[in-house]
Amino acid sequence: MDPSDLPISPLEQALHAARALVLADLVAGKVAEADVVSLVEESVVQRRWWVEQWPEGVSYVAGLIAQDVQDALLERYGRWPLCPVCGSGDPHALDVEPELGPDPHWVCHQAGVKVASVGSLSRATGSAS
Repeated sequence: MDPSDLPISPLEQALHAARALVLADLVAGKVAEADVVSLVEESVVQRRWWVEQWPEGVSYVAGLIAQDVQDALLERYGRWPLCPVCGSGDPHALDVEPELGPDPHWVCHQAGVKVASVGSLSRATGSAS
């Protein structure tokens, strides 16, 4: 049997979808360089293990990977994604909410608004992805 004929598990489907969402946001922010994409891959590996330990958490994977990448970028490069809503004041990053839950989205706590779902930053920033 050809391995490509085998069905993809719900875990792998969720991980692939989460990877695609976070990569779309990185592209929207014009930061999808190879070393940054590697941060996404590292998070996917870690979250695969996490969901194998707690299968009920599969719907939380996209938000967790977005947070992992955001944290890794902060340590290496600075804040990401920068808020496209607030036009004045110090530049600040958006946050992922809920921290642990389904349907993750980027929010600006300073303006108190939901900016975009994870994977949809291009709509908020006006960049084509």
